[in-house]
Amino acid sequence: MLKKILIVVALVVVVFVIIVALQPAEFHVARTASVAAPAEVVFAQVNELKKWEAWSPWVKIDPAMKQTYEGPTSGTGAISQWAGNSQVGEGRMTITESRPNELIRFNLEFFKPMAGTSTAEFSFKPEGNQTTVTWSMSGKNNFIAKAMCLFMSMDKMVGGQFEKGLAQIKTIAEAAPKQK
Repeated sequence: MLKKILIVVALVVVVFVIIVALQPAEFHVARTASVAAPAEVVFAQVNELKKWEAWSPWVKIDPAMKQTYEGPTSGTGAISQWAGNSQVGEGRMTITESRPNELIRFNLEFFKPMAGTSTAEFSFKPEGNQTTVTWSMSGKNNFIAKAMCLFMSMDKMVGGQFEKGLAQIKTIAEAAPKQK
């Protein structure tokens, strides 16, 4: 009887490992919002990392989160490090590319609760008196991340936070004084 139970457990484990191994090796999450403000106003909210304190959804999750900044105040080379509660974790974000009013690319390094790296981007596309802003993140799924994706949707988990952040950026940028 014990032998049969062990065989069944082994089969379940093997099937689980196969299912996990067949999950996508990469992930991509993106959200877009239309903002009634010029691209340079919206771009400035993202390019200067200290301005994230006004709109980042993670600041609202953990208002006691500790943040430090290194390098230039904005643009390529600007760095933000954070350490917060279990929902926010700990990590570092570095701007690796900054093209005014077009694109900002980041390297995200997560230390806690789970180590990993990702690439995030903000793209800005002027359309008349509006700016279409897309916030995306992509990266590789290791075996543990693949297993977690069986039970949690990265798109829902991160995408929801992106939507909140974009809504806050929209509010701030649309309230900014209009430039002539």
